[in-house]
Amino acid sequence: MRIKALLLPAASALLLACSPGEAPAPAVSMKTEPATDAGERLNELVESYFDEFLALNPLLGTFIGDDRFNDRLANNIGPKHLQASRALEAEYLERIGAIDPETLEGQHLLSYEIFRLDRRTALDGFEFPGELIPVDQQSSLPSFFAQLGSGQSVQPFVTVSDYENFLARIGDFTVWVDQAIANMRAGVEKGIVQPRIVVVKVIPQLEAQLVDSLEESLFYMPVENMPDNFAEADRERLTAAYTTAVGEQIIPAYRRLRDFMRDEYAPETRATVGISALPEGEDWYAYLVRVHTTTDLAPETIHQLGLDEVARIRAEMEQVMEEVGFEGTLAEFFEHVKTDDRFYFDEAEQLIDAYSDIKAKLEDELPKLFSRLPEAGFEIRPVEAFRAESAAGGSYQPATPDGSRAGVFYVNTFNLRAQPKFGMETLYLHEAEPGHHFQISLQQEVESLPRFRRFGGYTAYVEGWALYAESLGRELGLFQDPYQYYGRLSDEMLRAMRLVVDTGLHAQGWSRDKAIEYMLENSSIAESDVVSEVERYIANPGQALAYKLGQLRISELRAKAEAALGEDFDIREFHVQILEDGALPLEVLEAKVLRWIDT
Repeated sequence: MRIKALLLPAASALLLACSPGEAPAPAVSMKTEPATDAGERLNELVESYFDEFLALNPLLGTFIGDDRFNDRLANNIGPKHLQASRALEAEYLERIGAIDPETLEGQHLLSYEIFRLDRRTALDGFEFPGELIPVDQQSSLPSFFAQLGSGQSVQPFVTVSDYENFLARIGDFTVWVDQAIANMRAGVEKGIVQPRIVVVKVIPQLEAQLVDSLEESLFYMPVENMPDNFAEADRERLTAAYTTAVGEQIIPAYRRLRDFMRDEYAPETRATVGISALPEGEDWYAYLVRVHTTTDLAPETIHQLGLDEVARIRAEMEQVMEEVGFEGTLAEFFEHVKTDDRFYFDEAEQLIDAYSDIKAKLEDELPKLFSRLPEAGFEIRPVEAFRAESAAGGSYQPATPDGSRAGVFYVNTFNLRAQPKFGMETLYLHEAEPGHHFQISLQQEVESLPRFRRFGGYTAYVEGWALYAESLGRELGLFQDPYQYYGRLSDEMLRAMRLVVDTGLHAQGWSRDKAIEYMLENSSIAESDVVSEVERYIANPGQALAYKLGQLRISELRAKAEAALGEDFDIREFHVQILEDGALPLEVLEAKVLRWIDT
């Protein structure tokens, strides 16, 4: 899930990759004199922070359905924005320190501990110059801005004001592009540049926006899909404004960025792929590992854990191979499932329809494991063509809390040979129900949570939950076909290999080719997907570690609960304990569940 995580607290880092204009002065200030009650003081403080954070990072507001800032993009890689963001984190770390945690209890104490940890972690991140490498092929603003502008993402295009808001955002986007170019030039001077393979993959994405006629542009789609109820004068005015904006602002901005990256930046990029090759790269990677996993595990420890998990999963795969009566080696079985046509669809529509069938099948099963289901709905859509070649096989975009925009489970139909039928049940469990759509929607629907928690996220928790959700397949009536269970193992193998490959690339000097070879040797994943995966890890160090580490922690907690409670163990109540407080750092989650077991 890529954009599935435009959440907090990593929102500082996540929005650095996904949002942009110079930082506006906060439109809302909620600073008040401290209340006498410590819990009330805490609530006022964290809500004040969230409003100021939204004003600095308006794209987050769009994601959560707060439309106050839909006409802005922050220049979040510019010096003014970075200075303002750092000052915000420092101010609120100091303010939270004025509250005595001994005077708090329950949810207030939990919020205090999380908020303080988040501010410290965010401040640590300013020590590393991520703003000097702002563009990659996976999650940077130029790619996502095209999604926004198409009208098929989170930017609303329902009212005349909506259309005017995006016109204003376009101006801020051009500011961000020019800032990115300036930053990358500074990065070249300091030896802080992207790996060459990252830029090779970015250039075609930028070129896709350089269309011959305006009508071919994704940014012209809102004009073609303009609501029928608009007055004729508004239709004419907006059509003219969008024609000018696309032709004179958007396309030239993408062309400037493409030309710079192709002609000036690419020759200066590095042959190495690990972040440890950059100045202070080892410390930078250690920080990213800590952010994404919410643990202090060393890369060496994680690497060995990955090797152990790969060996365990290979053994289970061999059992499935025997169950289906395949005679040969595991490598030959991998080749069999990759090449046998019966495991693949011929048409993209067939793939989408088959996911809809899984959705219908699970409707009656989920209440067996969950006492509360999300109110928000979700749609199943193919990934847009312009980004499909570099996108993941599946991803999730959250719904708005009020239900005005449904969640989206994106399925990549670019290469149907990379979407085997035997992997569908597992991918659905991960991205949709009871994975990302389930967990994120439930969290957003808990209105009593402070907003920094309600709309927050920790990769290890969010992705750990989704991978744990895959393990619930048999309990939900899935995986009846041994090949579908093999699909479950195949996806688990992917997450185990990530522990090995991410640490290999960024801490042990692995090359891109070595990482690709390792993944091909240990899985039946299509080579195109393996290449995309490895290049994703290169572009986003540490993020891929979160999945398996989070899942292992949740699974361990379930095992402890089952052993301690015996016949009194209730799986529905266990899931309440995991989900009811929203995303938590793994150590905080473990302490919470152990207290529940004891009581």
